[in-house]
Amino acid sequence: MARNTSLFKIEGTLDNVTFYKSADGYFVRTKGGVSKKRIMNDPAFVRTRENGREFGRSASSGKLLRDAVGSFVFKAKDSKLSSRLMKVMFDIKNQDSVSVRGERNVVNGLTTATGKAYLKGFDFNIRATLRSVFFNPFVVDAVTGIITLTDLKPTEEIRYLEGATHFSLQSGFVNLDFATGTSDITYSAVTNLPINGSVSTITLTPSGVPSGTGIVFMVLLLEFFQEVNGEQYSLNNGAFNVLNIIEVQ
Repeated sequence: MARNTSLFKIEGTLDNVTFYKSADGYFVRTKGGVSKKRIMNDPAFVRTRENGREFGRSASSGKLLRDAVGSFVFKAKDSKLSSRLMKVMFDIKNQDSVSVRGERNVVNGLTTATGKAYLKGFDFNIRATLRSVFFNPFVVDAVTGIITLTDLKPTEEIRYLEGATHFSLQSGFVNLDFATGTSDITYSAVTNLPINGSVSTITLTPSGVPSGTGIVFMVLLLEFFQEVNGEQYSLNNGAFNVLNIIEVQ
């Protein structure tokens, strides 16, 4: 794969050369390689087929998680979220020590402490990670899903954007069964506060415990706003909002 640095930025295929655009710029690659039919049938490619099956399941698991988070994911994500999350799921899949190669999966990987650790702390928006933006310690009740933030002082404990006048916090309590694809999520009310020197204790209480028998995790959403004439507008279209998985059970 080569990068196209010429003045002419084209897309498409010319002879055996393909020009295409990605999030990282314009690239060029040649057409060729082993045929799909051979890969699917030749014994020499059995390892490739096994890797392909596990890759596909990992990608599907990432989509299940994105869908389970609901509308939160549209408020705080980056352009490479799908690929980053797929890599995490692939690492979790590798923790499956009971399935044969080619059949390892996220479901079994998440039964391990290491598998859960890969998911805990995951940021949906790499441009604004929780650890780089929010510095107030919080307490999580994994049974009820309640998150408590004590003595939060926005001007000292939040790295806010220039022009931001307000911020909001909201939590999601999720139950996701990676085996069946079923999920449920409950939300806390939104806490919206001005960015000033006032000190507040915030309690984010979900509307209930989500139903299901899958993996339980909690997410925290931090959004920034600018107030103009009494109306609040999402700052920079939400490009620097934070969405983080703060707990996995």
